[in-house]
Amino acid sequence: MPHIVVHLSGEPDAALTRKTVDAVAELTQSVLGKQLPVIAITVQYIAADAWFIGGQTLASLGKSAFHLDISVTDETNTKAEKARYLREVHAAMAKIRPDLHEVSYIHVIDARGAAYGYGGKTQEYRHQQAGV
Repeated sequence: MPHIVVHLSGEPDAALTRKTVDAVAELTQSVLGKQLPVIAITVQYIAADAWFIGGQTLASLGKSAFHLDISVTDETNTKAEKARYLREVHAAMAKIRPDLHEVSYIHVIDARGAAYGYGGKTQEYRHQQAGV
């Protein structure tokens, strides 16, 4: 784990998708300590004329934006790690999209281990089986 959902403004773009996935996966590993084989990322696009910030469309503002939700098992990352992740993901996205609007959100969702998992097993089960 974790599961990551990224919304990008604009029309689908394979190169932008790849750059975004690579940057997010790298930071998820290096900052949050998650393992690549269990990082799942989905990317969705939203037209710039359907994304509003402050009541105006991104199209009218001449800006791009993103929204990232990442679900991690509760208590596996510190506040400092999560704050660093927000900073570094935003900085990486600003490099990928120089017209990035500051109001681009990142939400680190702390999910309870007993209510979250993959492969039909909860993270709590995996924790118990590891003998930690």
